[in-house]
Amino acid sequence: ILGAMQVAQNGDLANWMIPGKMVKGMGGAMDLVAGVKRVVVLMEHEAKGESKLLKACNLPLTGQRVVDMVITDLGVFNIDKKHGGLTLIELADGVTEAEIRSKTEADYKVGL
Repeated sequence: ILGAMQVAQNGDLANWMIPGKMVKGMGGAMDLVAGVKRVVVLMEHEAKGESKLLKACNLPLTGQRVVDMVITDLGVFNIDKKHGGLTLIELADGVTEAEIRSKTEADYKVGL
């Protein structure tokens, strides 16, 4: 279980740096996502009004097709890494699917 700056609909993960920002090192996330059977990401759904669930990450990748599940403050998504698809499986209390749709760049199916 780890945090992320961005997750793509195919399971790509970006969580180690923003270009142009000072970085001391990439930490252990790359080793973690390469050596486990299941990766769950916990994160806020948006950053500064921009979706963090994207069609494709635009930050440097920590791992390709490594994320299995994303839990945000708005809902829970499963990721089919083989076929590259997100499925919304749970809504947070008081959140509608329409709200999630408006705040998500990535394509996803609804499996509530």
